[in-house]
Amino acid sequence: MDFNKLPKIELHLHLDCSLSYKVVKKINPTINYKTYRELFVAPPKCKDLVDYLSSAISAVKLLQTKEHLELATLDLFDQLKTDNVIYAEIRFAPLLHTEQGLSAEEVVRCVSEATTEGMRLTGMHVGIILCTLRHFNEAQSIETVKLVEQFKDNNIVGFDIAADEAGYPIDQHKAAFIYARNRSLNVTAHAGEAKGAESVWETLKEFHPSRIGHGVRSVEDPLLLQFLKINKLHLEICPTSNVQTNVVNRIEDHPADFIYNEGVSMGLNTDCRTISDTTLSREYQLLHEYFKWNKSHFLKCNLEAIKYAFTTEDIKAELTSKINMAYAS
Repeated sequence: MDFNKLPKIELHLHLDCSLSYKVVKKINPTINYKTYRELFVAPPKCKDLVDYLSSAISAVKLLQTKEHLELATLDLFDQLKTDNVIYAEIRFAPLLHTEQGLSAEEVVRCVSEATTEGMRLTGMHVGIILCTLRHFNEAQSIETVKLVEQFKDNNIVGFDIAADEAGYPIDQHKAAFIYARNRSLNVTAHAGEAKGAESVWETLKEFHPSRIGHGVRSVEDPLLLQFLKINKLHLEICPTSNVQTNVVNRIEDHPADFIYNEGVSMGLNTDCRTISDTTLSREYQLLHEYFKWNKSHFLKCNLEAIKYAFTTEDIKAELTSKINMAYAS
């Protein structure tokens, strides 16, 4: 089966962790391919999430000007087009890109404008999710969520919390998520990746997201799986990434198939295309190879992702029609 020909939906994708060699070379011509692989691509097996995220450091350093942020955003559109992704939500933490004098507002505006241009050039639908990070303080989280509110009519579709889940508590971020909830902003949150089911419970209780980034360790608690199912909460599953970060030992140990068969809403994602050296087509191929997934599985995951996407009902209807037609053939 040629998975590249199938249209796809991707909801969990980090901008700064998905820089192609082409765009890195354009930004810094001194970098050769060997160095690019060493700096930007993580090994197949990392010690943990923190080790995995260390491969993002070089990318963040590169993305400190409007020009470079625009190049990276449009480059990601090219990657998504090649992978036959028809709808994507791209996330990043704007406060990381202010080291050379840009304001966070300038950063968001730049990526928003590049996204508008990318949609014009490709015909794709794309939204941007702004992330606070676990190690940020309360003021930084509040600043980030206010940017979501400020730019909600300019391609910014949601708020997220990412980074070292196991190393930092959620206390500094409660106020930002209350702010988001009071203003009916869309919310997703990383949980159940570096920490177990208790992290998902805590995130659901305190942040009230409609989606969980990863959430694979929800399988450690059958009651949690039932809660996710009954309350119609969606898991953004990223198989290769979970193997790299040692959430699971091998791809054949991944709980994606179990979660699917339990009836919990889930979609498939790359997480970090460069750090994980993957595409969505490759993720589909892995589940086909190891769990014998077929078109019906991928159809279901894409339709679930559309249902929980942070976009309009009109766009959801358009995407649903395209996916149903393609997977029926």
